[in-house]
Amino acid sequence: MQPTFYEFFAGGGMARAGLGEGWRCLFANDFDPRKGRSYVENWGGAEFKLGDIHKLNAADLPGLADLAWASFPCQDLSLAGNGAGLEGERSGAFWGFDLLMRGLRRDHRAPNILVIENVVGAITSNRGRDFDVLCRSLFELGYVFGALTIDAAHFVPQSRPRLFIVAVRKDVPIARSLVAEDPDSAWASAALCKAQAALRPDLRKAWRWWRLPPPPKRNLGFDQLIDECDDVTWHSPAETERLIAMMSEVNRAKLQTAIDKGGRLFGTVYRRTRLDAHGEKVQRAEIRFDGVAGCLRTPEGGSSRQTVVMVEQGRVRSRLMTAREAARLMGVAEGYKLPARYNEAYHLLGDGVAVPVVRFLAENLLSRCIDGAKGVRSAAA
Repeated sequence: MQPTFYEFFAGGGMARAGLGEGWRCLFANDFDPRKGRSYVENWGGAEFKLGDIHKLNAADLPGLADLAWASFPCQDLSLAGNGAGLEGERSGAFWGFDLLMRGLRRDHRAPNILVIENVVGAITSNRGRDFDVLCRSLFELGYVFGALTIDAAHFVPQSRPRLFIVAVRKDVPIARSLVAEDPDSAWASAALCKAQAALRPDLRKAWRWWRLPPPPKRNLGFDQLIDECDDVTWHSPAETERLIAMMSEVNRAKLQTAIDKGGRLFGTVYRRTRLDAHGEKVQRAEIRFDGVAGCLRTPEGGSSRQTVVMVEQGRVRSRLMTAREAARLMGVAEGYKLPARYNEAYHLLGDGVAVPVVRFLAENLLSRCIDGAKGVRSAAA
């Protein structure tokens, strides 16, 4: 039988896309009506429910799911956020998910696996207290758990490190081949190892270092995702000059190196606020030509949108990254329907989870844990 799942904070259904047709969705939820429209347009509305997760209860969730996936809001946990952590208005939505899982446990319908995905800032938020709280929540729900730090750059040309906490119900047998004695530096950052070591003894006892294969070798560069169509809108020469004027000496040197190489090269630019030599805040344009785009973010302001720079025969041109280019950076299929409005599409993608990362986890860890759960379910039946 197909393994089943619930998808919370579903956005446009990128976790569903990563799990693929081998998994069956029982229920999906998001609070944002614009994201909800995209979800329904791409996946249909049979399983989707729009609304506040705090207003859901276990009775709203059909059946018995093998997996519950929760990519809860990151704004209060992000290093660029306000520092409110799990007590913040946005990231505090996690507690709605926690209550739902407690309700399912009371109904004897606790999913075999939980996956919590968020920014790596969740590891150090509030000096590590928020990470401890997340682990404590999973422990109290009756799960053993472990975490992985995975950069989407292993799969797509986008720098996008994220935290994935994978929890398995403690009565589900776990194959020895899925657990390592020590962390693998490919999948566990120094910050994660430090946070794990700081957990209290009962939480460390429930911790598992998940074993994954080595990172795949990505064979796709950013230049291969570029839209070459005629209807892309390039900036005027004056706009491009203003962008270059915002660069530091280091970044202008990167640009000059690209010009000197000749041929055609593509890079990306983010505008960021930095301190100058006098301690004043100034906006800087930071460029990269390493074949990898910066991390997609939600477009709260113009500086959050990434700029594409093309260098060809000494000429420099610039434009906004298209929505379809951003979708490719998330590993979304070409046939995925994006919102017509640019900001809505960029917001949907910037808030999403990279599809190939979900697929990698599903194939190498989640599906194999489900195999262990089948025996438990058969015995219970």
